[in-house]
Amino acid sequence: MAGTPATINAPIGVFDSGVGGLSVLRHIRAQLPREHLLYFADAAFAPYGDKPERAVAQRSLAIAGFLVAQGAKALVVACNTATVAAIKLLRAQYPLMPIVGVEPGLKPGAAASRNGIVGVLATDGTLAGEKFQLLLEQISESGKARLPPCLPPRFLLQGCTGLADQIELGELDSDATARMLARYIVPLLDQGADTLVLGCTHYPLVQAAIERLIASTTARDIVLVDTGEAVARQLVRLLAAAGIDRKEDSEPALLTGYTSASATALQAAFSALLGLAVPVQAAEVGTKSSAPT
Repeated sequence: MAGTPATINAPIGVFDSGVGGLSVLRHIRAQLPREHLLYFADAAFAPYGDKPERAVAQRSLAIAGFLVAQGAKALVVACNTATVAAIKLLRAQYPLMPIVGVEPGLKPGAAASRNGIVGVLATDGTLAGEKFQLLLEQISESGKARLPPCLPPRFLLQGCTGLADQIELGELDSDATARMLARYIVPLLDQGADTLVLGCTHYPLVQAAIERLIASTTARDIVLVDTGEAVARQLVRLLAAAGIDRKEDSEPALLTGYTSASATALQAAFSALLGLAVPVQAAEVGTKSSAPT
């Protein structure tokens, strides 16, 4: 069933607590090059990982409302913590709209592992969330039902306090970031993990630093799981199923940025991380006046 021309040409709204969602946005742009995109970085409220789940849920609903007011035809919650806190509420609020969240990557991590030992790097908020805990239980139980020699995966959970903050500051290759990565990752490798799930959308932005750390720590082949590509694939499927994917090339696809903090900072992040010059507007959400300024 095809949507109206206005709906088909409407943008897709993507949001995160900051620049981490740009790792998802680059996959969306690669798989849906004709789609108009809106990106909201909630830097004034970042990081989400150390906030109460209720507060993150309320903030997510406010940002979603802002993006819908800008005409969004679909939403991507490009943040693991916000997905855990708010995805059910968002789908209840907008039942007819395609909405894609970021899964923690436990299933692809278990599938990629050769020895069944999977390290999961995530924020404390993601690891403590009900959605994450339910998914962890489901995968563990399904693994127990397999016949030998297939064993249930063993997940090593590692909260990465402060890492998203470092990435927000643009310290992708600093000594401080390298020390933090070593503190979180080396113990997982020492325990035999052959797969690392990057369970926060910020973390793929330091993938090069992670790969250097792994190479200097072990000769084993370690698989890194970035769920951004899977998010983009699911978005492609949902848009096509709803008949609102933009197939025409007549107008160039537009990308617009919004932020609750510094527009200049987000513009710099678009340039440094994606190599793009993107117009960015400051905007307030969760207030009576939520128009861009």
